[in-house]
Amino acid sequence: MYTHDKTDNSVIMLFNLAGVAASYILLALSLYKSVDVPLATKGFWGIGILLLTLSLVNFVKYRFDNQQRIDRINRIEEARNEKLLEDYVGDAYGPDKRED
Repeated sequence: MYTHDKTDNSVIMLFNLAGVAASYILLALSLYKSVDVPLATKGFWGIGILLLTLSLVNFVKYRFDNQQRIDRINRIEEARNEKLLEDYVGDAYGPDKRED
């Protein structure tokens, strides 16, 4: 049975999350402090960055889901092949054909 063990990826994910948070904070600070850029342009840039982030999250999620689907199909095919081999070997070396 599959158990949900904690992997070493949590440290890497935390580091990446901190990097994303820092980049958003610095970008917001940069947009806030820039006096030469009109407020409408700042809002447009902010919305663009928000939508880009949403698109990237969806892209990664769909890639991950596709990889899980492929892994699931491979496991089903491996189990089917194992069952076929088990049935073939069981038939070839049945109780009356067993070599002792």
